[in-house]
Amino acid sequence: MGQGHNHNHAAIPPGQAASASGRHVRRLWMALGLGLITLVTQLIVGFATSSLALLSDSAHVFTDVLGVFLALMAVLVARRGTTRTDQTFGLYRAEVFAALFNAALLFGAAGWILYEASQRLADPPEVPGLPVVLVALVGLAMNIIAFGLLQSGAKESINLRGAYLEVMADMIGSVGVLVSGLVTLLFGWRYADPLIGVGIGLFVLPRAYSLARGALRILFQHAPSGIDVDEVLKDLTRLEGVVQVHDLHVWTLTSGMEVASAHVVAGPGADHGAVMTAAQQMLTDTHHLKHATVQVEPASGSRCHDLSW
Repeated sequence: MGQGHNHNHAAIPPGQAASASGRHVRRLWMALGLGLITLVTQLIVGFATSSLALLSDSAHVFTDVLGVFLALMAVLVARRGTTRTDQTFGLYRAEVFAALFNAALLFGAAGWILYEASQRLADPPEVPGLPVVLVALVGLAMNIIAFGLLQSGAKESINLRGAYLEVMADMIGSVGVLVSGLVTLLFGWRYADPLIGVGIGLFVLPRAYSLARGALRILFQHAPSGIDVDEVLKDLTRLEGVVQVHDLHVWTLTSGMEVASAHVVAGPGADHGAVMTAAQQMLTDTHHLKHATVQVEPASGSRCHDLSW
């Protein structure tokens, strides 16, 4: 049996992160510092004023800080994993687990906010508006800066997207707290505080769902959303010298690292090396699958049909 087997990817230097998240470590550190400043400020004033809007936002800021910290640790863990020979794909999946944990934190924070708001709507306490407004302004400024720091990375990495969504939801929460404080300060309407709390909780839930869904798709090794597996199969089958394609798999290791493997059956007289090169080139150029393993098999002699899965 003549066959070719090749990987079309550059070697990763030991200790160097190749994932999309690895390019944004400094920005993650900066976002973490900004979040800690906001958290401490909101907790102090929130307990002093008994503001649910402020305390609910501080709960979300806590998940924001923890989420950014987890995203950062996931990048560092993934970097360390590249030096281990028994971890053939490194530890890049740590970034996906961090994103999934971030989603769980978002669900938990939203649930707590909605529960507390429902309790307070029956008898809303009096909340001094001025301290709430001042703290909301500080939080909003910090969140806008952190939002800008993580925006570009969120387009490349699900790990960064988790941290980014945390910060974005927290930024919206700061706007809500600011509105609550202004309404309370100007009109003395006590329902503003718990109602804003409800709004923050409802805003967070769909974003938590979207993040969790994306992380689970990767963990269950679904094909990347931007890649049509049927089209990949058709394009491989159309290559000169190819008579059949089977055992095709496309999955995501972590954001920005899509992986593929396929068995390509070459017809009689076909140059196996040329078939493999053409398949690799097509997968890279047409479907942006730079890490693809292609095994070329003769029309007879394949043992793939003996596999039970």
